[in-house]
Amino acid sequence: MFVDTAQVTIKAGDGGPGVVSFRHEKYVDRGGPDGGDGGKGGDVLLRGKDNQHTLARFRHQKELKADSGQSGGKRKRRGKSASDLIIDVPVGTEVLDIQTNQLVADITEPNQIVVVAQGGAGGFGNAHFTSSTRQAPRIAEKGVPGEERIVSFELKMIADVGLVGLPNAGKSTLLSVVSNARPEIANYPFTTLQPNLGVVDIDNQTSLLFADIPGLIEGASHGKGLGDDFLRHIERTSVLLHLVDAYQDDIIAAYQTIQTELASYKVDLTTKPQIVAITKIEGLDDELITDRKASLRQVLPKNVKVVAISAQAKQGISDLLRELTLLVDEVKAAAIPEELVTTADTTPVITLPDAEDSWQIIQKKKKYIVTGKKIERFAHKTDEASEPAVARLRDIMRKMGIMHELERKGIEPGDRIDVANIITLEY
Repeated sequence: MFVDTAQVTIKAGDGGPGVVSFRHEKYVDRGGPDGGDGGKGGDVLLRGKDNQHTLARFRHQKELKADSGQSGGKRKRRGKSASDLIIDVPVGTEVLDIQTNQLVADITEPNQIVVVAQGGAGGFGNAHFTSSTRQAPRIAEKGVPGEERIVSFELKMIADVGLVGLPNAGKSTLLSVVSNARPEIANYPFTTLQPNLGVVDIDNQTSLLFADIPGLIEGASHGKGLGDDFLRHIERTSVLLHLVDAYQDDIIAAYQTIQTELASYKVDLTTKPQIVAITKIEGLDDELITDRKASLRQVLPKNVKVVAISAQAKQGISDLLRELTLLVDEVKAAAIPEELVTTADTTPVITLPDAEDSWQIIQKKKKYIVTGKKIERFAHKTDEASEPAVARLRDIMRKMGIMHELERKGIEPGDRIDVANIITLEY
């Protein structure tokens, strides 16, 4: 079954906790702390695969969860880090964070690997906290939780040529003739219910990847017919091949109907280079074919070529493929990576990321909410049930200047300090 969208929960592994342990051996007096650190949680990674063409597996696999790191052990033994979870997805898959509406990953190449959720760091054991003044620390950190996010997968086929046209314009027939694809073909509208891919061999060194997009009708951009669900697959194609049935009563109206739907999509797809092909010309005399071409040229942009073909009779196919190859090569040669494009009146804007140890305080009556990457990481590692661990967190907040700012804001004994809803302290 072809599925091109899916919603999935991604959860990286949590870091393993460190342990409080003291060396106890015969004939060894006061062996000292030997609690080991916890292991790192596994990352969640996506890997592009060009032999996959559907997101069907994610209809039932709604959660992708990596393993957590193991806890530390005695004798300073570090907990085992968890293995990363690698998930294969079709090339052309976009990953969007639903909560932030930000693009997390765009898989455009085979074997491309992207980390979409990072595993949490392991907590330190008490052996880590020994010093000349602290000989027997009873502090161990909890592991940091792994990243968790709800994302949407959206598959956008990456093809050289996208076939568009009204239902029964001959798209599937053409694809079956020029490639190894075997789409369903029948004499009724909406025979094609899902996009089909086909590799077209031009010569011994050149081939084109065709994508047959299910037929559009007037109002498709508003949900009529099959709707615009499949128009996303045209976004990544290099060029469009617009097929128009020669037997249409109004060939201009047929062409303009599709152009209107392409323009009404969230991205104006009419800006893509295209070739218009009048199909099903078998049995038509040359004068009528010439008349059909002349009619279309009245509304076609000057740079758009119009050809006449018959997939059934394999008439005009070679010329069409040659024109498509030239156009695809031209488009690819003109493509310049965005990072290399500069203009004389464009000044690059450099923005610095938030400082790692920056923090903010929000006051809500007798409650003070503290946020910030560094302090939140320490809060995750603090065992709220351990007095030494809580005392260490207070000491860290004092060294970072958070306590001084709280006092400046007028905090009083008994007021609560909430560190990003992770741990609550009383002043």
